[in-house]
Amino acid sequence: MENDVIEKNATQVVEDKMEKYKRQKNIELYKSYRVFSYDLLFYYAIIYLFLTIEKGISAAQVLQFDAFYILFRFLMQIPSTLLIQKIGKRKSIIIASVVIAIHSLIIMVATNFEQLLVSQLLCAFGFTIKATCETDMLYDAIPHGEKRGSTFAKIDGKANARHYYLEAVSSVISGFLFVVNPYLPMILCFIILVLTSVLSTKFEELQKVQSKNTIKAELKNLKYSFRNILKSKRLKSLLICNSLMVAMIKILQNLRNTVLLDIGVPEQYFGIIFAVLGIIAGIAAKNQDRIHKKYRNKTLAFLMIPTAISFLVLGVLTAMKIDVKYSMPIIFVVFAVQYIMKGPYYVLIKRYFNNFTNSESRIKIATVNNFAENLIVSVLMFGASFVLDIVPVSETLIIVGIVVTALTLILLRYMKKTVGLKAEQYGKKEIL
Repeated sequence: MENDVIEKNATQVVEDKMEKYKRQKNIELYKSYRVFSYDLLFYYAIIYLFLTIEKGISAAQVLQFDAFYILFRFLMQIPSTLLIQKIGKRKSIIIASVVIAIHSLIIMVATNFEQLLVSQLLCAFGFTIKATCETDMLYDAIPHGEKRGSTFAKIDGKANARHYYLEAVSSVISGFLFVVNPYLPMILCFIILVLTSVLSTKFEELQKVQSKNTIKAELKNLKYSFRNILKSKRLKSLLICNSLMVAMIKILQNLRNTVLLDIGVPEQYFGIIFAVLGIIAGIAAKNQDRIHKKYRNKTLAFLMIPTAISFLVLGVLTAMKIDVKYSMPIIFVVFAVQYIMKGPYYVLIKRYFNNFTNSESRIKIATVNNFAENLIVSVLMFGASFVLDIVPVSETLIIVGIVVTALTLILLRYMKKTVGLKAEQYGKKEIL
């Protein structure tokens, strides 16, 4: 009997050491992996030019191109969640990485808008999986404790900052390579995605694979998740807040390129401009904890209000038709403000969603958040593309700016009593 106890204890010690090794391995790997996987490299500085010049689609269609991506993410949420439950987070991330690499190839060979939409469907599937469980891989690896949230934010923030720095370098390179051959930046993007796929295979699975659910069962779970989460005023506020902020970021991502072309900036300088902006975003992302500590429950207001108002400022500047020598410095400052807000936002919103949660509830919250975000963002982006198809970019910016500024102020007023409180100030329904 005594030998059995000793043997059992020895086995437990070995299992604990193995578990600790896997956790540490995932943390260290995440620091490198996230730098390449956070978003597409060699892509954003030239994709607008690539689609409008090389593929021959309009500015409004480019906005629709991204809007369909968001809509596809909405449609892919349940299939992606089912896949994660069936095969686990590690294998799901590997599949997602490979699918995203394939999507970049399809963009290169596509001959019409419909084929480009196929690439967005694949990209949506891949990034929906990544958004659901990628950062959760890191959170699972961090030991429980009071500093778990801040440790997560610190590691993820540094990795995201490094991504922005790398994106800055890739933007400069892609801008000049585009002038030589429009396909060269896309080829480099594909190579990085292949590297990301290889790195993803090195992760260890820390959570047991859940039981297989049917689509009907998953819809039922989603219904209950929505019901439980929407009982929490804190989470409901964060869901709406995140959807609005992401919509602003995505719309600006396209309209910035249209503004630059409208004021006559040469194509080869796009990369340099977005490189500097990437560095600014990286510095801001690295300092997300300082921003949180300084503004506390006003952090989201600090990030959202300047982003919303920047639409109006850009719209007025573009409408005035000032000489590019004078307008460009002011426009660049507005762009810089947008990137300063964007840099820390994604890290901080994940932190706020993850507060007062466990592993099971985080997956449910991430699923509901992705579901709500993609539906609301796609609607707002299709609306913006509709406006852009009718009126010039300057008027589009002003119209969208008025709408998002009003929505932001109304939402932030409501959130004063629902977000940013201490744990003991929340009721039972607020803690999942």
